[in-house]
Amino acid sequence: MTPPDAGAPKRAAVVYNPIKVDIDRLRAAVAVSESEHGWAKSIWFETTPDDPGYGQTRQALASAPDVVIACGGDGTVRAVGQVLRGTGVAISVLPCGTGNLLARNLRLDVNTSHLERMVDYAFTGFDGAIDVGVIEIDRADGGSEEFAFLVMAGVGLDAKMIANTNPELKKRVGWLAYVDAIARALVDREVLKVNYRLDDGEVKASRAHTVIVGNCGTLPGNVHLLPDAELDDGLFDIVMLRPEGFFGWARVWVGVLWENGVLRRSSMGRKLLDLRQKPVRAMRYLRGRRLHVDLDHPEDFQLDGDELGLINGFRAHVDPAALVVRLPRDA
Repeated sequence: MTPPDAGAPKRAAVVYNPIKVDIDRLRAAVAVSESEHGWAKSIWFETTPDDPGYGQTRQALASAPDVVIACGGDGTVRAVGQVLRGTGVAISVLPCGTGNLLARNLRLDVNTSHLERMVDYAFTGFDGAIDVGVIEIDRADGGSEEFAFLVMAGVGLDAKMIANTNPELKKRVGWLAYVDAIARALVDREVLKVNYRLDDGEVKASRAHTVIVGNCGTLPGNVHLLPDAELDDGLFDIVMLRPEGFFGWARVWVGVLWENGVLRRSSMGRKLLDLRQKPVRAMRYLRGRRLHVDLDHPEDFQLDGDELGLINGFRAHVDPAALVVRLPRDA
């Protein structure tokens, strides 16, 4: 990466998904902000169906930008973040997708009617560092691949849900399309047989419908799946969901919506939860820096809401404070 010229005006690079953004409005907003704050003309890179942002971000880095604005859905943000990991160059997230998972967990404004204000933050905000998840997956065909993720990786039922999401319905009603997918995924009663190792612990066996490894834990609808997850604590939060029958699923929803979403938000609520003598069998929470998982058969896999096919297992670790993120000064 070419180092920036200290005497030259700052410059932004924009990596955008043309399907997700109103490009004319975006270009106008960037032009206003860069002019108002004395920055040079931004450079632009359009993603393609074959490359959601990896190659474009590498091209952007060659021009030594001061910030890379990622405009698109979660796939675009993840691709840009993966390439920027460890470079010290900040990513500015401009949420334009359905889930906007990282933006929600950063508590950014996901209302697209406020696009101009969100663009301006890229030129006026401050920089903070967040952790990045790094995961090596074993493909069902015997190959392996490594990815970075910013929000969550999941195998089993949650990945099936994403794979089952109707893309046309998703375009019309946004993240609510996942409700339809959940209903169809729950018909699948298949249980995963999992061998896992957390950090330097011993190998353990478990059964679950889904295993989710989270760098952060809030989903659309303000659902707190991983209530203790933090983007900058150097740890993964992990949940294994293994409900049995209708009442098991009901217990999961009570745990996620009521206990995580309400009780854990107050000191009194946390005390009430601490008084509970028995853990909830349907939900098992773990925390650590490294997780190794082997499956007894190939299962669907997802990263940050993108379905990535079948895997036999994975090895994940936390890369602490590896990604610089541009945030609003009033955050």
